[in-house]
Order: sequence, then C-alpha cells, then structure tokens
Amino acid sequence: MKIDRTRPQTTGNAAPVRAAEAASRAYGAQDATASNAPRPTGDVATIAGLSDAELTPKVRQALDMLMNEVQSMRAELSQARSRINYLEKLADEDTLVPIANRRAFVREMSRMIAYAERYGAQTSVLYFDINGFKEINDTCGHAAGDEALQHVATLLSDSIRESDIVGRLGGDEFGVILAQAGSESALEKASSLSALIENTPFEWEGNSLSLSVSFGAYSFSGGEDAGEALQRADQAMYAQKQRRAAE
Repeated sequence: MKIDRTRPQTTGNAAPVRAAEAASRAYGAQDATASNAPRPTGDVATIAGLSDAELTPKVRQALDMLMNEVQSMRAELSQARSRINYLEKLADEDTLVPIANRRAFVREMSRMIAYAERYGAQTSVLYFDINGFKEINDTCGHAAGDEALQHVATLLSDSIRESDIVGRLGGDEFGVILAQAGSESALEKASSLSALIENTPFEWEGNSLSLSVSFGAYSFSGGEDAGEALQRADQAMYAQKQRRAAE
C-alpha cells in the first residue's frame, strides 16, 4: 500500500488535539482584545477547523473543560498581577502619607540625574524640614504631629507639576524633585512652597495650628550620585535653619 507522506494521517483522536490547540489560540486572541468573557465552544471549533461531524459530545465536553481551565488560569494570573502591583505600591509609598518614601524618591532622583546627563537638562531637588515639629508632638500629641505631616504632604503634592515628584524623606523632612528646573527657578519654587505652608494653617481639635519650614535647594545636570545631591540639598536646608535660629 502506498502512503502519501505529504500530509500526516489523521485518526478519530485528532479532533480533540486540534480543539486543544484552537482553545490556546482563542485565549491568546482573547488576551489581545482584553476581554474577560470566555469564547463560545462554537467559536473555538471554527478556529480549529472542526466540522459538525467532528464536534461530537465528547469533543465538546473536552473543549468546555479545557476552556474552563484556561479561564481559571487567566483569572489567577490577573490576581497575581494585581497583587504584585499592590506590593510594589507598598514598597514605594510612605506608610503615613500617600507620597513616595525615601527609597522611591532616591530611585527617581537617580533616574532624573541620568536623564539630565543624557539630554543636558538641569534638574533640581528641594529639601524641606518642619520647624518646631517636636513641640507639636510634645504639646498636642503624636496624632497632631501626624496630621501636620499629612497637611504638608498635601500642600506640596497639590502645588507641583505632574512631571515633579514629592516624597517624605523621614521624620518631618520632605523632598521635591523639579524636572527641568535650574537653581533660580528652584529657589523661587522653594520660597513659594514655604510661604504657602506658613500661610495655610491646619485645624486640630478646634484650634488653628500654623507651621513653618526651612528649605534648601540643589541643582544638578548629571554625573552625580543621588545620595550626594540629596545631601547637598539637606546641607543647604540646615544652613537656613541655623540662620533662622540665630535671628
């Protein structure tokens, strides 16, 4: 008997195999269209090229089971992705206020330094420290201190561009990264934010509490370490705080 070797022979078991391959292709296409609804069995059968005769009850049952398994796996993958996104947010966000923590802030500074070095765009970092924060905690309690931190974080976040980044650097210290801003613009923005904080008291147990901050600014155009740049801004802030204390 002569066998035609140009085409593989098929048997009665080929239909489930083609159906399984079709189910995989169908769900791959489904991922591309971002649809969560499972494809009807008939659609998968069409993709597989199954005839009505091949779509027997057993094949249909196997196909349904396979599609359910694929759908379950897709749901588990979606949950895993959501969990990863949530954990990444926890790792980058401050535990008290909804802004970047020090880890995320320094990472973004490194990214901005690399950008500045590559494109020659000057970038600046501002460093803020709340004056007399310990007195707030001692006289009004730590809950009032937390409210003060949230108040400052909100004012800073609401007063910067989308391209800028605000973060809490620890304790009562905050940082702001100003994209494409030179030293003059940085000092103007720092002064503006300082005045905003001083002129916007927050309410605590029926009392209006005023805050003030000391600030420092440092501009860079690449080729520097993020920690070093942040330290220079911190030093500028500390120098201003000392001048205020001496007045």
